[in-house]
Amino acid sequence: MNINDLYVSSIEDLEQAVQELGFLPYFANSIPGFSIEENVAPQVWFSDGPGTWEWKGPVINELNCAYGKFFEKKAVYISKDWFPDFANYRRDGYDFDARFEDGLAAYRDRTMYDLITSEGPVLSKRLKYLGNYRKGGNRGFDTVINRLQAQCYVLISDFVYMTDKNGKEYGWGVAEYSTPEQFMGRDFTEKVYQRSPEESYTRICEHLHEILPDASDQAIRKLIK
Repeated sequence: MNINDLYVSSIEDLEQAVQELGFLPYFANSIPGFSIEENVAPQVWFSDGPGTWEWKGPVINELNCAYGKFFEKKAVYISKDWFPDFANYRRDGYDFDARFEDGLAAYRDRTMYDLITSEGPVLSKRLKYLGNYRKGGNRGFDTVINRLQAQCYVLISDFVYMTDKNGKEYGWGVAEYSTPEQFMGRDFTEKVYQRSPEESYTRICEHLHEILPDASDQAIRKLIK
């Protein structure tokens, strides 16, 4: 499959696309056509019934794939086969402890990462409470959590819906955060550092050229930088 074959009208379509493409942004981005948003049946984008928004959690957990703000601060699915290479490249071969010890991570990133490691999987509401991200408290929750996602130290492992007194779900799903090590387990830990970051980067670029036959090398490299 390449991006020209993509059309999502069911959860099965979405799962197949994530598995076969390996990388699948949710929203439109700098490469035209490379997203679910641009290749989805209207009845499953915004509707009264279940659609792509409600499928996020089930797809993540069925495929044990990564989901987070990985490209241009926008949400992306990355299959469990490709995420170790992507994380290796984005981490530049560092686990978080080594990054912090070398002075490459801020103290507030360390605090957030430690909270997720100790509490994860943890809902964003709970994480904000634990980190004192509230009026009169700490600021910059989105900045920190998005940076940890971009560096692939944190991902979204589910979306949990609140329920009313009758047990009926309502509102938007609340993001649940985990580390890849927690969520993916050995599928991730045994593969993430098996290549050099440069080798992982080359593999990713070659694969993206295959699934994005009309995209330039410059556009692909800009997307994943």
